[in-house]
Amino acid sequence: MMPGMNPRQMQKAMQRMGIKQEEIDASEVIIKTPEKNLVIKNPQVTKVDMMGQKTFQVIGEVTEESSISEEDIKTVAEQAEVSEEQAKEALQKTSGDLAEAILELKKE
Repeated sequence: MMPGMNPRQMQKAMQRMGIKQEEIDASEVIIKTPEKNLVIKNPQVTKVDMMGQKTFQVIGEVTEESSISEEDIKTVAEQAEVSEEQAKEALQKTSGDLAEAILELKKE
């Protein structure tokens, strides 16, 4: 927001410049990366369309979660003959590399 400009004036100015803004009713936003998932709880999501280019602004409570699947954990646990908790820890240490996690657990 621009200081001194009320929201209604700002909205009209944006419309004159061809900028469309839309609030999106979202309960959770997940951004997946190779190492982890960023989970945004109770988000305020705004979609901005400016000359055909869409951008999203997300505000909320961010937490990080492992992006390791339950299937990967079970596979490592079975192959290395360890508990699922040990398999999960090994996968986290190896950034989700199944083969490396199995080899590390078999060394122990």
